[in-house]
Amino acid sequence: MRLSIVVPFHNEEANITPLYHRLHAVLEALASEYELIFVDDGSSDQTHAILQDLARRDARVIGVRLRRNFGQTAALAAGFDRASGDVIIAMDGDLQHQPEDIPRFLDKIAQGYDIVSGWRQHRQDGMRRTLPSQVANWLMARACGMPLHDFGTTFKAYRSDILQRIPLYGQMHRFIPALASLEGASVTEVPIEDAQRVSGRSHYGLSRTFRVLFDILTIRFLLTYFSRPLHFFGSVGLAMVGTALSLGAWLLVKKLMFGQDIFLQHGVMLLFCVVTFLGGIQFLGLGLLGELLVRLYYAPAQRSVYSVASVYRATLEQSPSP
Repeated sequence: MRLSIVVPFHNEEANITPLYHRLHAVLEALASEYELIFVDDGSSDQTHAILQDLARRDARVIGVRLRRNFGQTAALAAGFDRASGDVIIAMDGDLQHQPEDIPRFLDKIAQGYDIVSGWRQHRQDGMRRTLPSQVANWLMARACGMPLHDFGTTFKAYRSDILQRIPLYGQMHRFIPALASLEGASVTEVPIEDAQRVSGRSHYGLSRTFRVLFDILTIRFLLTYFSRPLHFFGSVGLAMVGTALSLGAWLLVKKLMFGQDIFLQHGVMLLFCVVTFLGGIQFLGLGLLGELLVRLYYAPAQRSVYSVASVYRATLEQSPSP
């Protein structure tokens, strides 16, 4: 099989050449056709010059330079779009991912799996980063319904046809296995070695953990309600409308049976009923709009603006052959 190795770099000038030589040694030993796609994600050091030199000296190296720092997901997407391999392997460019682990991924691919995810069983980042990551991975596993131990690692192997059906944006690269499960992809994981960063500076901080929480909410919604948004928005809308109608009925009883002035005595409650009712209607409307968008998503690309009942055409009678 043909392999494509996609590596995004951001200010990793000291790590590029050592990673290149180690990848070259591992892939040559596998005796497989391969290409190395190195993406410069808007680096401000000599990353671009080094990649340009490697691409000039080795035809198997494809260097991609982005105009600015778009982020890891965008850099991976740029590499995936240019990959021509049957299997695409993504990894970080900081030398914490070991190229020598690549055969483990390929063994799982050969067993029939569509996606193989790395699992850093013994992390070297320290408790300050490891503990939040463990909590985030636990939440991701529950939200996705997928028992992976390490969603955060970039080190993964994919069959190329699976990646072609998954749009990447934001910081969704860590959820590719979950999104691929919607397409029926089979996913497994393999233990990998996690090494200490030798040079350069880490681009991940504690604030990234909080951004992951929003991604978890997004992926949970996509996995559960992508094809039926009305079930989510409609449930919230009906609950709000039902609450408003119940409170409205109670206020009406107060007015008719006890003669209370609901505007003076229960003005706040009346206002709450009106706002809740209107909010519920809006949620129902959002659900219906979502259903229309889903219909457009799954509808054929070409649709006629008219409908033909029947077509009348003259029938040409052919004389029998002699």
